[in-house]
Amino acid sequence: MSTKEQYWKYSLITIIIGLGIILFLQITPFLGGLLGALTIYILVRKQMIHLTDKRNMKRSIAATLITTEAILFFLVPLALAVWLLVSKLQDINLDPESIIAPIEDMANIIKDRTGYDVLGKDTTSFIISALPAIGQFVMGSFAVNLFVLVFVLYFMLIGGQKMEQYISDILPFNKSNTDHVVREIKMIVHSNAVGIPLLAIIQGGVAMIGYWFFDVPDILLTGFLTCLATVIPMIGTALVWFPIAVYMALSGDLFNGIGLAIFGTLIISQLDNLIRFILQKRMADIHPLITIFGVVIGLSLFGFMGVIFGPLLLSLFFLFVDMFKREYLDKSK
Repeated sequence: MSTKEQYWKYSLITIIIGLGIILFLQITPFLGGLLGALTIYILVRKQMIHLTDKRNMKRSIAATLITTEAILFFLVPLALAVWLLVSKLQDINLDPESIIAPIEDMANIIKDRTGYDVLGKDTTSFIISALPAIGQFVMGSFAVNLFVLVFVLYFMLIGGQKMEQYISDILPFNKSNTDHVVREIKMIVHSNAVGIPLLAIIQGGVAMIGYWFFDVPDILLTGFLTCLATVIPMIGTALVWFPIAVYMALSGDLFNGIGLAIFGTLIISQLDNLIRFILQKRMADIHPLITIFGVVIGLSLFGFMGVIFGPLLLSLFFLFVDMFKREYLDKSK
């Protein structure tokens, strides 16, 4: 390769990297929708291949049918869940005292017992007044990313195998390693996209039984928050049931407070560990530490979709290290 050709090659690489960084920074607000579209595409690609290759259906019709299926079975339930949370946040604006009073009571009890002022009144009022605005922001961001998801998913289904082949061609691996990487991606995405919602539903349902039995107020909201808390590694649902149990015990309802703490420790949290590791082991043989640290990394990088793509990112890192070792270090011995 001549000096001029090398200049062209490395200049083009520099331009591609520079433009890629700029584009990535600009699409960051829509990253949830893009990653969501990729997740659903991986889950439904076999249906698309079946409809187009075996049923000889036009790609546009097949893509429309599968996109409609994704909206009905994936996105509508998710939208209803988000709407429930946002509506609860909006209700706080109408009756703020119903939320402020228990928090202030809890802070006063702790102050009387320990002398430490956990949360001042002004701080509490500020947080409560900000919650409706947070709800509006969440709903607006969710709606935009939902539109991006549906739009991108449709065209990913249209592109289909051509898109996959193009990506395969530009990957810097031989065919064996490329197949290994693709298989790893599909396995982890399938595992997390199915396992995490299933875990959240099971654990949230069991928690709601405990909340009902121990007279926790607003079971629907606390159950939904428990579902969301399942994505947080190690601590998980204890972020919801533990403060409730402590508040109930300190406010005089000792039986229900202690009972909820025992139920949360022995049932809710242990169920989290049991189901999470069983699902991960059966659906994808992922080491628990990769799942835990992957979620921590993913949430900071990708937001909510990080619960799927964080472990994937960490798994691919170790896969590439192992690939480098086998291809270059082992062969040089």
